[in-house]
Amino acid sequence: MESFDIAVIGAGAAGMMCAAVAGQQGRRVALIDHAPRLAEKIRISGGGRCNFTNLHASPANYLSNNPHFCRSALARYTPRDFLALLRQHRVTWHEKHKGQLFCDQSSEAIIEILRAECDAGRVAWRRPLPVETVSHAEGPGFTLGTPHGTIGTRALVIATGGLSIPAIGATDFAYRIAKQFGHKLVDTRPALVPLTFAQQDWAPYVPLSGVSLGVNVATGERKTGGAFDEDLLFTHRGLSGPGVLQISSYWQPGQPIRVNLLPEHDAAAALVEAKSTTKRQIGNLLAEWVPARLAHAWLEAHQVPIDARLADLPDKTLRRIGDGLSQWTLTPTGTEGYKKAEVTRGGVDTRELSSATMMSQRVPGLYFIGEAVDVTGWLGGYNFQWAWASGVAAGEAASAFAMAGPGGA
Repeated sequence: MESFDIAVIGAGAAGMMCAAVAGQQGRRVALIDHAPRLAEKIRISGGGRCNFTNLHASPANYLSNNPHFCRSALARYTPRDFLALLRQHRVTWHEKHKGQLFCDQSSEAIIEILRAECDAGRVAWRRPLPVETVSHAEGPGFTLGTPHGTIGTRALVIATGGLSIPAIGATDFAYRIAKQFGHKLVDTRPALVPLTFAQQDWAPYVPLSGVSLGVNVATGERKTGGAFDEDLLFTHRGLSGPGVLQISSYWQPGQPIRVNLLPEHDAAAALVEAKSTTKRQIGNLLAEWVPARLAHAWLEAHQVPIDARLADLPDKTLRRIGDGLSQWTLTPTGTEGYKKAEVTRGGVDTRELSSATMMSQRVPGLYFIGEAVDVTGWLGGYNFQWAWASGVAAGEAASAFAMAGPGGA
């Protein structure tokens, strides 16, 4: 049997950060992962450029049944700290939109930084290696059963993520281990995911697939809802784009979403005013406000001829068209599921974890970090920042726990 001070299961963003921190504090660390390719979720993120953090990351950008849980870790490891790590490795970056930071190079640059940091801590790589069983005894710590023998460890960190994108290896391993040791789970569901609609209801909008525009999209009420000013994208099955991905984390089944397709205008008032000042056709005017394909489809749905002159249309009709553009309310039937979801909402209940250390309050020496826990960030680098911050918190804490010997830290 191999023996280590700390074993980290899951060599993604949170797991590699945790292993590197613990290893560089002098602990004997094993980093274990079942996947043949390292950190595939980092590799595909941000269109291959990796949106690795957000300058504005704060607890307000995260959803959880225990909303204050993320405060401690995020305060102690900030976006500036991660940028310092990039400077150390001479990796450059740029800001794209609303504080979203991307590599100038490819996502591989982030993976290589984390790999180098693990190597600097003499982390023992054990991959690809599935963990088949986990057992715990009060004194010695944990024993991991693998196809190549057992691994003993004083502290165990679970960093295997959620259910999103099973094609690159996502599993429910973290949830199974949590339940094995008596932890509660917050119900999981796809988040940051496109929304879908009933085929018969969506048929008029299928020809708009590929059309994109800036909107305001909202759902729910004040305390439980959200609203975002972002782009929306029509698809053949429903709606996607950054605004819809954001709102999907707040959306509840059966709940409508509210879309303002013209957030810069009072559409109804503008149409009525234009009636008295122009002889133009309504289709041409709307095509200046929204993409032409959408303008024409919208008029057809409201049974208004595209070539009708504004002057010939009743005010009531113009208000109906304008109010519809400003207050388009529709109810999704579902989402594109985990196969298209960027993250998983829900997970290990954080009420049974220490917010300072990520350690289980039930089992000393057991830690859960990253996407495995019930902390879900907005789109735009927030989930990576949670991975870095929770990984550092657990890496430091597990190092202290292992150092303390029998009885714990």
